[in-house]
Amino acid sequence: MPSKRLQQIRSTATPESIRSTVKILISNDDGYRAPGLNALDAALAPLADVTVVAPDRNRSGASNSLTLDVPLRVLPYEENRYYVVNGTPTDCVHLAISGLFEHEHDMVVSGINDGANLGDDVLYSGTVAAAIEGRFLGLPAMAISLVITPGSGQHFETAARVAAELVLRVERMPLHQATILNVNVPDVPYEQLRGLRATRLGFRHRSERIVRAADPRGRPVYWVGPAGVGQDAGPGTDFDAVANGYVSVTPLQIDLTRHSMIEDIGEWLQGRLS
Repeated sequence: MPSKRLQQIRSTATPESIRSTVKILISNDDGYRAPGLNALDAALAPLADVTVVAPDRNRSGASNSLTLDVPLRVLPYEENRYYVVNGTPTDCVHLAISGLFEHEHDMVVSGINDGANLGDDVLYSGTVAAAIEGRFLGLPAMAISLVITPGSGQHFETAARVAAELVLRVERMPLHQATILNVNVPDVPYEQLRGLRATRLGFRHRSERIVRAADPRGRPVYWVGPAGVGQDAGPGTDFDAVANGYVSVTPLQIDLTRHSMIEDIGEWLQGRLS
């Protein structure tokens, strides 16, 4: 079900007036100057009243972390349409929904990420985390990523157009309230997309080994190795859809419980150790 406010808007408004009444919160993990964020803002602004709350720098890989040990600062930018936070993507969404503004929001859209969020990427992604925080706080949410590869064109406008179409679809045909959409868009001109596919998350091979280097004083430093390629990347997965030119749309849920194992774990706990 959609938020109560979105239900009220839809029940009393015409399609034209919905566009000027729905309030969308945009965030990302690449920072407030990221081209993907600007493209998403431009695409959604004609459809809704958009507010952008984004980190002050790149926070890729921040996952669902909240800043609890230092105070957060929020600075206005771009004539008070953008708000810049010295924190994580989750901080941005949490602040925006939990009292930073007097008005309420109806939806959270995170992105457009500069790179894929396929398979187990979602566990680390700040882009997906921003959408998850929106859902935690009761709003429909989606994360949009552009699957940039070496030499591809960085067609953020393609992903922005897909995002706008999905926002309209959510407004007119709401999904179950617990759903988060993880959307990965091939990096091609819009006309070259083959369509949209509902997918499941695939899995990557383990990441490459750490990269050892040295700082200017010769002291050792380390970089996390590149992500592994797709391991479970067959038909039905997000990897397969994008590889074949389709937009991958994966419904996510917050409940991480492996329900099928609860009974087995109960029996295991009752077993004797000797």
